[in-house]
Amino acid sequence: MNTTARTVLVLLVLLIGACRSKQAVVQAPRELPVRSAEKLIERITSQRLEGIRYYSAKAEVDINGPDGHQGFKATLRSVLDSAAWISITPALGIEVARALLTTDSLKVLDKIHDQYWVGDTTAARTRFGLQPSLDLFQKALFGLPIGLEPDEKYKADREDGQYVLTSKEKKRFRRAAEDLAPEDTLADDRDMRENRLERTLRRAERKDAVVYRYWIEPDSFLVTRVLISDLGRDQQADVRYLHRTDVNGHALPDHITLSLSDSTKQVSAAFQLDRIGIDGPLQLNFRIPEKF
Repeated sequence: MNTTARTVLVLLVLLIGACRSKQAVVQAPRELPVRSAEKLIERITSQRLEGIRYYSAKAEVDINGPDGHQGFKATLRSVLDSAAWISITPALGIEVARALLTTDSLKVLDKIHDQYWVGDTTAARTRFGLQPSLDLFQKALFGLPIGLEPDEKYKADREDGQYVLTSKEKKRFRRAAEDLAPEDTLADDRDMRENRLERTLRRAERKDAVVYRYWIEPDSFLVTRVLISDLGRDQQADVRYLHRTDVNGHALPDHITLSLSDSTKQVSAAFQLDRIGIDGPLQLNFRIPEKF
């Protein structure tokens, strides 16, 4: 399996339409009333997806990375807190790869080269360079605030007509996270000098500092973007919920973009989701053929 195909599979398991009515979650900038971090957390955590155990969808996926652009179709199936199943098909509609992610393991089947890989999620990090997480993947599918800890301290801001929550790391760590972001969004912000940024990243590595930022739509209080900056490893994950659609009364994302970057490379993916369903049970078949 080539590098792009491996990246595609890991992107799909890490996280992470044309049917039914849609609702945009980002509105034109306007003056917002001041709200405390505690009130914002209360509003976004009150929007629980009660009763959703199963999730299925068809996906149009576009990947851009060091190996160029690749587009393909995928089928997603997920059972909450149990497993996620992904089947990848190129333009001809014949399955070329399949993956099964559980709470502690990953299985990958490459039908083109008659190869497979099976291991725990720690081994997957060594193999693919990224450690997949079922919890994070399922939260991304549901458009939830990935990594939010309601009992932790956060800083509240307003930016471009949305509220922003930032985890309360030291100010220099928050500034470093902003400087490393693909888009430098803080108004009137002066970037750190290179040598100061390097010193800050070295301190962050010793502290294992991770900065989380959440953008929140001011009317629905739905999260529209999650930016995770792992300063110790100089890595960032940028997840954006660009559009949502109504699925049995739940506002679920049908257009998600994901960008993963480190000091040397960046991989981005766009997911257009269609035929989203929350009915079950679902079949998550994964069998390794004897010929492999």
